[in-house]
Amino acid sequence: MHGVNMSTINEVRQEIRLIDSEIMQLIHKRVGMAAKVLEAKKKEAININDPSQNTVVLDRAADAAVELNLDVSAVKEIFKILITMNIERQQELSGEGNLP
Repeated sequence: MHGVNMSTINEVRQEIRLIDSEIMQLIHKRVGMAAKVLEAKKKEAININDPSQNTVVLDRAADAAVELNLDVSAVKEIFKILITMNIERQQELSGEGNLP
């Protein structure tokens, strides 16, 4: 049962740690786009919270989830959190944040 190609749990967990690190870098990169998004929204007089664009993002995430055979509602929840993080960052940058 213990073949040459069998991974130990620690090896598998290390792979997961690397993937988690990549996810974190992508979240950081995505939130880092807030300044560019805010600048473009100001030029085009678009509110920071843009429900129509939020819907576009969530629909795109749902379509990708279906293609990848992932739980659509779970993926949409993840993207709702990402959208919220970006909106909050834009609000901070514009001085509209809820910071004490």
